[in-house]
This record gives sequence, structure tokens and C-alpha cells, in this order.
Amino acid sequence: MKKGLIAVVAIVVVLVGIGAILAGYYNSFITKSQGVDNQWAQVETQYQRRFDLIPNLVSATRGTMKQEREVFGAIAEARTRYSGAQTPGEQVEAANQMESALGRLLVVMENYPQLLSNNTVQQLIAQLEGTENRISVERRRYNDIVRDYNTSVKRVPGALFAGIFGFSEKPYFESQEGAEQTPKVDLENE
Repeated sequence: MKKGLIAVVAIVVVLVGIGAILAGYYNSFITKSQGVDNQWAQVETQYQRRFDLIPNLVSATRGTMKQEREVFGAIAEARTRYSGAQTPGEQVEAANQMESALGRLLVVMENYPQLLSNNTVQQLIAQLEGTENRISVERRRYNDIVRDYNTSVKRVPGALFAGIFGFSEKPYFESQEGAEQTPKVDLENE
């Protein structure tokens, strides 16, 4: 009778130990997944800040730069795409489109010295530059957290448990192709 009781207790202890290990991995995946989602929300917050600043910058510059309709149109289109984005991937595409349009706007603005001397425009550009820096920092933090999460999901024995619990890799933030190049602006077509 004692041997049977010892065997049952041993089995229960082993099962509780396995359950504790599984619960530990599950909780770790949940915590890291929530961290990724939270950091993506921080990126979105900075994108929204950028999109909120842009109408002010456009309003301050539009009167002087009437012939630059293409740039203003691209900015408006990117803002609309971002507002209608359903997935993080669509948001990233719209944000990349906005970056490209803003880059062109800033290059074009260099050809209008009276704009650059306008105090309101200077303040808006400074705010926009600060926002771009914040976006860069938040993207880097997002990728760091995604790396940590993906490492835990891909390493053994975590990979075994991640598959059981339905956790999979999360995507990194990646810049659009050609983002490393300076935007080209054609001022010949005025």
C-alpha cells in the first residue's frame, strides 16, 4: 500500500511540475506578446502625432506653395490611407508613404526662403523633426521587443510550447525599399 501511495504522489508531483513549466512558458509568451502589442501602440501614437501635425504644416505653407499640388496631394492621400488602415502592415505602408511625401515637401520648402523664415513654419518643422525622432526611437524599441519575443518563440524548448499554445513569430518593422535614398523633387514641371 505504501508503494502505491508513493507512486501516486510521485506521479502527481511530476504532473504538477510539468503543469508549472507549461504555465510558466505560457505566461512568458503572453507577457512578451503583450509587450510587443504595447510597443506597437507606442509607434502608432507617434504616427498619430505626425498625422496631427501635418495639416498645420500644410496650412502654413499652402498659400506660398500653390504650385506644389502634387506634394500636398500625396500628403493628403497618405493621411487618408493611414486613417483607413485596418492592419499594422497597412499602417506601416501609409506611414512610409507619408515619410516620402514629407521628405519631398521639406526639399521643396528649401526653394521658398520666405517660408523658412516664417516663425510658425519653423516651429512646425521643429515639431515634425522631433516627432520623426520619436518615431525612430519607438520603431527601434518595437524591433528590440519583437526580437526578444521571437527568440523565446523560436528557441528550444520554448518553440515546442509556443507551437502547442499557438504563439508564432511577430513581424519586425522594416523600412520601405529605397528609404535610404534622398527624395528627388522635379521642379521643372511648374
